[in-house]
Amino acid sequence: MRSLTLAFVLSLSAFAAQADLVDDILDQQILPTMSALAGHSQALSQAAAQDCKSDSAELQQAYADAFDAWITVSHLRFGPTETDNRAFALAFWPDSRGKIPKALSAMIQNEDPAVKTPSDFATTSIAVHGFYALEFLLYDTELSTLGKEAYRCQLVRAIADDISDTSHLILKDWQQNYVAQMRTPGDRYQTRSEVKQELFKALNTGLQVTSDMRLGRPLGTFDHPRPNRAEARRSGRSLHHVELSLQSLENLAIALAGDNLALAADLQAGFSKARISAARLADPVFSGVSDPSSRFRIEALQQQINDIRSIADVDLGPALGVTPGFNSLDGD
Repeated sequence: MRSLTLAFVLSLSAFAAQADLVDDILDQQILPTMSALAGHSQALSQAAAQDCKSDSAELQQAYADAFDAWITVSHLRFGPTETDNRAFALAFWPDSRGKIPKALSAMIQNEDPAVKTPSDFATTSIAVHGFYALEFLLYDTELSTLGKEAYRCQLVRAIADDISDTSHLILKDWQQNYVAQMRTPGDRYQTRSEVKQELFKALNTGLQVTSDMRLGRPLGTFDHPRPNRAEARRSGRSLHHVELSLQSLENLAIALAGDNLALAADLQAGFSKARISAARLADPVFSGVSDPSSRFRIEALQQQINDIRSIADVDLGPALGVTPGFNSLDGD
C-alpha cells in the first residue's frame, strides 16, 4: 500500500511539473509576446495614419518595432496564427517567385480601389499583405517611388491597418480560446503530452527556419551564393532576424527543459555560442556569403544552430517524451 501511495504521489508531482511548464510558457512567453505584437502593430497603424511617406522616421521605427515583435513569435505557427492563413498574411516569405513586387506594382499602376476599405483589401492577393510587402513600399528604390504618392500612401495605410487587425485577431484567439485549450487538454489536445509536443515542434520549426532559410537561402552553394535571397535585406534586417529568433527560441528551449538542469545548461551553452557568433558577423544582410572568409563564419553559425537542433532532437525530445512531428516546412 505504501509503494502504491508513493507512486501516486510521484505521478501527481510529475503532472504538476508538466502543468507548471506549460503554464509558465503560456504566461511568461506566449501571451506577453502576442500582446506585444498587437500593441506594436497598432502603433504601426497609427504611425502610418500620421505620416505615410516612405522616408518617415516615425513610420520606419514603428515598422521596425512591429516587425521585431512578429519575428519574436514567428515560430509559433499553430493555433491562432494558422487560422485564416494569418501567419502568411503577416509574413509572406520566402517569396521565391517574386510575387510581392509584381502584385504591389500592379496595384499601384492600376490604383486598385481595394485599399479604400479593410473588407475589400482582405480580398486582395496575400502577396500585398504583411511586413514584407510593406518593406518594399518603405525601402525598395523602385516601388517606394512608383505611381502617385497619394495612392502609395493609401496602400501603406491599408497594409499597416491589416497587420494591426490580424495581430489583434491572433491575440484575441489566444486569450479567449487557445490558452484554455492548452492549459486543460481534452478537446483540441487530448493529453498534456500533446501540448508539449506542439511546443517542442514550434522550437524545432523555429530552429529549422533560422538555419535552412534565414541562413541557408542567402548561402546557396559555394559556387552560387544567393545574397539577394537574404530575408528583409532591403531594410537591413537579415542578421537581426537571426538574433531575434535565437533569443526567443532559447527562452522556449530552456523552459521546455524544465528542472533538468544539465539539459538546460547544454541548451544554454549552444545558444550562447550561436548568439556570440551572430554578433561577431557584423554583416547585416549576409553580403559576405560571396566572400570565402566571410562565408565560412556564416556557415559556422548555421552549423552551431544545427548543433542546437541535435540537442533538441536527441536529448530534449526524449526528456519530454515527444518527437518533432510534422511542421509547415515538411514537404516543401
